[in-house]
Amino acid sequence: MRRRIKKKHILPPDPIYSSEKVAKFVNCVMGSGKKNAARKIVYDALNTIKTKAKVEDPIIIFEEAIRNVGPAMEVRSRRVGGANYQVPREVRPERKQALAIRWIIMAARGKKGAPMAEKLANELIAASKNEGEAVKKRENTIKMAESNKAFAHFAW
Repeated sequence: MRRRIKKKHILPPDPIYSSEKVAKFVNCVMGSGKKNAARKIVYDALNTIKTKAKVEDPIIIFEEAIRNVGPAMEVRSRRVGGANYQVPREVRPERKQALAIRWIIMAARGKKGAPMAEKLANELIAASKNEGEAVKKRENTIKMAESNKAFAHFAW
């Protein structure tokens, strides 16, 4: 029997930018329950974007970055007859956003020698221009799905 469908937890929008994506981003940056520290990092990053990119609304660049990093296809492991196959699958919109946020944060954390807010701002600006570590991760994921197209008939 299948499990019952879990109710989606609706996140209240961010108090400053009134965006649900920013609220989700803050939650993903947060570690050990330190939400105020995470908010400070994200807001500083958005302010840095405002000054570096010379735009009045940094949310435009933020959303463009998330749109550019989200993958269209990914591979999922599937066991058929004793062998594991990497089966290409389309990515649902919620997962696409979650992966994009996760990859941007991981790329920023992977850099050295600067405050997190600055690294995050640089990664968001790069991602909005289709450059950077997170976009490279998306390209690799799509390439992997392309190379395993032969196993698409195993999709469930």
